[in-house]
Parts: sequence; C-alpha cells; structure tokens
Amino acid sequence: MRVISSSELRNNMEKYLDLAADEKIVIQRGRNETFVLMREDYLAPDEDLKRAVSAQELLVGIEADVRKAFREKYGDRV
Repeated sequence: MRVISSSELRNNMEKYLDLAADEKIVIQRGRNETFVLMREDYLAPDEDLKRAVSAQELLVGIEADVRKAFREKYGDRV
C-alpha cells in the first residue's frame, strides 16, 4: 500500500494507475478526505452465480422457514 497526496496523483496519474494494477494506492486529500485507488476485478458468471437468489426471494424463504419452525414448536397457538 502506498499513500500519496491528491496533487501527487494529479501530477503522475499514469504512474499511479499502473501501480494500482498490483497494489492499493491511498490518496490523502486535505486532512479529512481519504480515497483508495485499486484495480477492480470483475467476476465471470459461474455455476454459483446461476444458483443465486435475490434478496426478496431470500426473505420469502426465511419467512416460510420461521413460520414452519413456530408451527412445529407451538402448533396453532400462535
């Protein structure tokens, strides 16, 4: 990891973009702002991704499981 100022990045943009391919570059802007420059890797779709569910589908499944568990434990009293 390398820490540089925003002016250093501005003056040597190509250099730091090349370095960001292999390491994290932290950019300090003033006292209170910090940014991270790094290469973003994209995931190729695979079998795990094809089996994924949406957040809404997950919530529906969880609700059904919770209702089932309560019924098994408390019967129709709930």
